[in-house]
Amino acid sequence: MSEVEGPGGQREGTGSLAHRVPDLAALELLLAVARLGSLGAAAREVGITQPAASSRVRSMERQLGVALVDRSPRGSRLTDAGVLVTDWARRVVEAAAAFDAGARALRDRRDSRLRVAASMTIAEYLLPGWLLALHAERPDTAVSLLAGNSARVAELLLSGEADLGFVEGLFVPAGLDAVVIGHDRLIVVTAPGHPWARRRRPLSPQELGETPLILRERGSGTRQVLDAALGGLARPLIELSSTTAVKASAVSGAGPSVLSELAVREELALRRLVAVPVEGVSLRRDLRAVWPKGHRPTGPARDLLSLTRA
Repeated sequence: MSEVEGPGGQREGTGSLAHRVPDLAALELLLAVARLGSLGAAAREVGITQPAASSRVRSMERQLGVALVDRSPRGSRLTDAGVLVTDWARRVVEAAAAFDAGARALRDRRDSRLRVAASMTIAEYLLPGWLLALHAERPDTAVSLLAGNSARVAELLLSGEADLGFVEGLFVPAGLDAVVIGHDRLIVVTAPGHPWARRRRPLSPQELGETPLILRERGSGTRQVLDAALGGLARPLIELSSTTAVKASAVSGAGPSVLSELAVREELALRRLVAVPVEGVSLRRDLRAVWPKGHRPTGPARDLLSLTRA
């Protein structure tokens, strides 16, 4: 069976529906004309000028290849074809309204919760302030926080158990996109009674690498940065899975440690810990927000991300 050419020479049945079917704005205008009996009144209802409404109706008529509206000084009246098209238009607009309501429900469900995964230093020392600011903007969003090391954060994001993550390591975990939101520095600390607290010269990388330290576990951003700075694996005296536990052990005098400057500010100010200078190594690190590759944060996750960079 041969194809029939429609208006403008386009073959009927070819091309996408977007080219053959009037858009929602045009259909809503036609419904307003049918209800009000006036093109001018319909134009005012949909928020456009009467010339723009006339142009939109003519464009729709050319697209469909039939006359839809008879215009006269007494008003505008639908043609027989216009009555049929209006009936179809009503069904399309009602379906679009149902589509919009469904999409809005999905957005509301998405915006009702936020699951955040963060490595320990960020979770303990930065996220509380960010989450307070988010609550002020989105009081109806329930936030859950999962704290772990950087490797665990990546696992939670890739398995769909978290919407947004924060890590402190040297590299972006595989499968994730990231943006740098700040910077941090690791420092060597020890209790005031330790011999290092009275040193007059900085530690060398060799001394630091040969000394057993109270450390975070492998997989943490802190450990990753320290191992890279020393060109190999640091020697653990004790391995602990939280920054708070590492800090408490150092304060107790169990041995020296390497911790985030963010985590020990109070202890340094109160002289519960002493910072030990080190030369010849870089212990600076980037703090990153991360999310599954190709899935830029939306809704409350997007808002939290913007707060971290304010």
